[in-house]
Amino acid sequence: MQQPQSDFFQSHGLRLHYWDWGNPTAPPLLLIHGGQDHGRSWDHLAGALQPHFHVIAPDLRGHGDSDWARGGSYALPEYVYDLTRLPALAAAPPATVIGHSMGGMIAMLYAGTFPERVERLVVLDGVTVRPDARMAPVHERMIKWLGQLDRLEGREPRRYATVADAAAQMRTHNKRLGHELSLHLATHGARRNDDGSYSWKFDPYQRVTAPHRLAPSEYAELWARIACPTLLLFAGESFLEPARAAEASSYFKNARAEIVAEAGHWLQHDRPDEVLRLIAEFVELPSAS
Repeated sequence: MQQPQSDFFQSHGLRLHYWDWGNPTAPPLLLIHGGQDHGRSWDHLAGALQPHFHVIAPDLRGHGDSDWARGGSYALPEYVYDLTRLPALAAAPPATVIGHSMGGMIAMLYAGTFPERVERLVVLDGVTVRPDARMAPVHERMIKWLGQLDRLEGREPRRYATVADAAAQMRTHNKRLGHELSLHLATHGARRNDDGSYSWKFDPYQRVTAPHRLAPSEYAELWARIACPTLLLFAGESFLEPARAAEASSYFKNARAEIVAEAGHWLQHDRPDEVLRLIAEFVELPSAS
């Protein structure tokens, strides 16, 4: 499989990293990973789609080889801003955008804010907000946020003796994750410490719930602005209650929902060939394998 090129760009005072799979004269394809993940999580899809697209897979701020945000600032709109700074998208035609989990939420915000910049949108188990949900009172959100910050202050990162140990930990959270794939994900998702141990690259503050996040109804407003065809893929065994989450398609102008059976939240890892088939069909490729 072709290996992507590593590159960097600047955004919001941060040095951010992305993987460029080449084929720059082809239409752009943006792959946005989820929380606590990294751009090399997309290797299977990226390699299969690269003959048809210029594939770009960023490491979001606080993830992979990108800088951690000063003060732990990780509201979803900040990720959207970072995407606007990606050099490969600056003067490119509208992109096909694929996002998983939190990356799916970011992809939908990007497409709703800049509908003219997105040709097609695919969201993998990423509708994590119900537009009709009640937003907690502001004082409750503040207290929750402050408590999360206090618990993280001075917290030591978890250490693993080897990358293989880190990979084994990943498999405890996803029983379908194979040894080879987990080792690949851990190799790109962990960094070596001074004592020779390994810790995850993602910033623990990325998990903090910002009190100034968008209201559920505001997500619906942005979803309604998305002009491109949209494919919402849900994992049949996800914690997101796939049948209920699929109802979100009604908030889009042109969206359809599919449930991928026998897959958990990481459906692109659990059912890679089926996810690739659905995406290839959606973007109207003659073949992606």
